[in-house]
Amino acid sequence: MRPSWDEYFMQIVDLIKTRSTCLRRQVGAIIVKDKRILATGYNGAPVGCRHCSEVGCLREKLNIPSGQRHELCRAIHAEQNAIVQAACSGTSVNGATLYVTTQPCVLCAKLAINAGITRIVFNGDYPDELSMALLEEAGLEIVKV
Repeated sequence: MRPSWDEYFMQIVDLIKTRSTCLRRQVGAIIVKDKRILATGYNGAPVGCRHCSEVGCLREKLNIPSGQRHELCRAIHAEQNAIVQAACSGTSVNGATLYVTTQPCVLCAKLAINAGITRIVFNGDYPDELSMALLEEAGLEIVKV
């Protein structure tokens, strides 16, 4: 049987996450509008910077729990990378769906809201209640598969 569109795009984010260089969690994301992929992203260091796989994970060394102290991570999140990729190519994501392997953190949620993303589909949990509260308050459709 053919997968539904949500199943199809979630299978793609599972492949995208394999490019991640994060030592703690591999995350993939795509932004889709009208059943067309606009941008992709995975978590890893900014362009031109060494990856955690090369220099180690500061958050791991400091024993920082998941979902806390994002500013100490050298990686950019998959959702952020996808939004930035769209911006760099001049592609509007207004009205689009964000597919991501893990529930967005509060930083990614705020970016998605302000970028005009109207729907988020994800399958993995993340310890960030404020993220979900903001997404719901902003009126985004949230689908956990």
